[in-house]
Amino acid sequence: MLRNEKRYLRLSGLEPLVVTPESNFINVGERTNVTGSRKFLRLIKEENFDEALEIAKSQVENGAQIIDINMDEGMLDGKSAMVNFLNLIASEPDIARVPIMIDSSKWEVLEAGLQVVQGKGVVNSISLKEGKEEFKKQAKLIKRYGAAVIIMAFDEIGQADTFQRRIDICKRSYDILVNEVDFPPEDIIFDPNIFPVATGMEEHRRNALDFFEATQWIKDNLPFVNVSGGVSNVSFSFRGNMTVREAINSAFLYHAIQYGMTLGIVNPELLTIYDDIPKVLLSYVEDVLFDRRDDATERLLDLAETISESKSKVKVEKEVLAWRQHNLQERITHALVKGVDKYILEDVEEARNVVSRPIEVIEEYLMNGMNVVGDLFGSGKMFLPQVVKSARVMKKAVAYLQPFIEAEKDVEKKSAGKILMATVKGDVHDIGKNIVSVVLGCNNYEIIDLGVMVPLEKILETATKERVDAIGLSGLITPSLDEMVLVSKEMERSNFQIPLLIGGATTSRAHTAVKIAPHYTHTVMHVNDASRAVTVVGNLLKKGNRVFKEQIREEYENFRKQFLKRGKQKSYISIVEARKRKYKIDWNTNEIRKPKQLGVQVYKDFDLKKLEKFIDWSPFFRSWDLHGKYPNILEDKTVGQQAQDLFLDAQRLLQQIFSEKLLVGRAVFGLFPANTIDDDDIEVYDENGNTKTIFLTLRQQLEKRAGKPNFALADFVAPKETGKQDYVGCFCVSAGFGTEELAQRFKNENDDYNAIMIQALSDRLAEAFAEYLHWEIRNKHWAYVSENFSNEDLISEKYQGIRPAPGYPACPDHLEKNTIWELLEVEENIGVKLTESLAMWPAASVSGYYFAHQEAKYFGLGKITEDQVKDYAKRRNITLDLAEKWLSPNIADL
Repeated sequence: MLRNEKRYLRLSGLEPLVVTPESNFINVGERTNVTGSRKFLRLIKEENFDEALEIAKSQVENGAQIIDINMDEGMLDGKSAMVNFLNLIASEPDIARVPIMIDSSKWEVLEAGLQVVQGKGVVNSISLKEGKEEFKKQAKLIKRYGAAVIIMAFDEIGQADTFQRRIDICKRSYDILVNEVDFPPEDIIFDPNIFPVATGMEEHRRNALDFFEATQWIKDNLPFVNVSGGVSNVSFSFRGNMTVREAINSAFLYHAIQYGMTLGIVNPELLTIYDDIPKVLLSYVEDVLFDRRDDATERLLDLAETISESKSKVKVEKEVLAWRQHNLQERITHALVKGVDKYILEDVEEARNVVSRPIEVIEEYLMNGMNVVGDLFGSGKMFLPQVVKSARVMKKAVAYLQPFIEAEKDVEKKSAGKILMATVKGDVHDIGKNIVSVVLGCNNYEIIDLGVMVPLEKILETATKERVDAIGLSGLITPSLDEMVLVSKEMERSNFQIPLLIGGATTSRAHTAVKIAPHYTHTVMHVNDASRAVTVVGNLLKKGNRVFKEQIREEYENFRKQFLKRGKQKSYISIVEARKRKYKIDWNTNEIRKPKQLGVQVYKDFDLKKLEKFIDWSPFFRSWDLHGKYPNILEDKTVGQQAQDLFLDAQRLLQQIFSEKLLVGRAVFGLFPANTIDDDDIEVYDENGNTKTIFLTLRQQLEKRAGKPNFALADFVAPKETGKQDYVGCFCVSAGFGTEELAQRFKNENDDYNAIMIQALSDRLAEAFAEYLHWEIRNKHWAYVSENFSNEDLISEKYQGIRPAPGYPACPDHLEKNTIWELLEVEENIGVKLTESLAMWPAASVSGYYFAHQEAKYFGLGKITEDQVKDYAKRRNITLDLAEKWLSPNIADL
């Protein structure tokens, strides 16, 4: 093959596109991609193809020379959607005149597109990820269909993230394609992977430069090929700051083209003119892109904080901060206490040049500062959000020092102790656990966090292997309590002799003392909030603590005896008698409103911005250990300033969630004809009167004074014998899709503060979604009221109707979630799953029932007796053992 031979990439729609050395950069339109455009995804899901085609048309009109079509979304039939849309494009000359890029991670979708696409298109993409033979097979078929192909720099080991890996994979791919498949080299387009810059991680410093140099190597050494990439990836670290993102994208694209990049997916909204980038900003950006300074990332981050979001002129901070004039230890302590990471690497480097060994920077300077943080936190002068920010600064400093420490042999970091943390099997909630981990980590404890849904075997195996000093268990749902009991029993059987710490929303001192502590000879202790964690762990692990441990065991033993004694003093009635005392509604004088539309309805890509005014902020502050009611907490004498700072950070991230669509909201609900049967069961029908399912409810059995009813949720639905047709509803909402990935990304950047923040906001949005949907049900879908309530009124539940949830006081039976999931086909419709312990995944999800009657009210079931448990087991057709397992927290005599 002669290098001076003229072989160019030739593509076509109705019109040809020839890419020559004289061609300008070829812009690929990205808005017809369901993973990149929420609007396009919504239109495809709604089968609104006319508007979807308008998006494709506007891409061409705005200068896209190729349009990228992607249908990869979990709730879509990607193959069918791709074929359908390509066929529709073929009948639209204004769109079909440009070549098509068929984009999918699934081969069957790519091949289906190749079979119908008009002209000569591009396949995006294939790689060596699944091995050479599969790669060759796919390449041969693409050649047979007559398309060009994008090759990702990806092999059996993984994605190429260095210059050498990029060129090695591209060279290997090229040789296979050209020499073994006889693939035309001019039809090969390499994508050497564009990764974010300025992440703060050492291994990412050359992300842009490696791409530039790999691009040049490919153009110099692999004849006739082209190079492509997704440009907006490079600025992801600055999401939310459009000015800086545009500057990074534009500068990167300008230089990538100089190095040989010929085409790529670019969002014009995230670009500015290269010559219009302010000179100071451009200089700082290019320092990052070309890795010209060790502190390039920190300088750009500092500059970014001074840049107005209104795209006005760049304002560079010139004033010298007073605290920067203090001595080295005072500066480091100030940075840790205030959570300011702007200068920490500069100060740590100065400290490293003062001490004899880099580990001493941690043991002396940093730990001295963190001791001040711990003292202030312990004395109530510093609050949890501030401590988590301190941890972010600490982690950044330690990450910087780590390579220097590892370069020395036989260096062992001293720690206050090693703690294993885990959310138990079946449970997915970990905000509280993460906060405690951060707080302990700030106090020099080494944390081994096993994450969520951790089986007891893994907990104990890891504890043994790592020789931990204590185990901390977390859980939110009631089945987690039983799992904690199992862990304590197995620790006793395996002869563990370390403290067991219990925490989580449904845990309590009572449950810990009564159900867990009796099974483990050594210390078991409940930790009710993060502020106590350091003191508790410190006392449990310090030497000479035998007296303290004995006091704890004695205290829990006394508490257990008193608790059991109090329980025996309460009187309960039989389930038969309780049913006689049920809450009675006069159904002859009560109007029953039929819903406007019966059956199941689904929201698959809900605009979360609509939920903003429905957010209840008080629980958000409680999750950060700031106690008070919103908005009064913002003016609180003790925590007001910290609450304001936290709220401002939350608002920034919340608006970013809305503007960048960082999270996905989904909901499914159904309204059905229903009647109560056999006192405690609710029979649910379809529109023809056929039984679809039965909701089982539980009834209070506490002996009450005369005239006070024993409630069950079934009391709020008309009994079948009245002859009146009543209705019930149920629902599931989620704002959690995307939360786990975002939280992990923040953790990878040593930013626990925002990792916890995104989880807390996701939970608030899920609860707001439940509140919003209930309002929609009351006012529109069921339309039994017409309301004009404030958010405060909604939070106070002044409206008519209730939405109790399985697992909560009125219906603690988690097994009812299975019934809701089957009735609404929740997983199939919106992707929310149930774990084996019936926790919802994603965690930021809410489910429950709808009852409309004006006399429906919330109540707590309280304790029930064995006769109802047996009756319940029979109604549900399960064993008594299984019934006792699920209802154990509510059984009076267990």
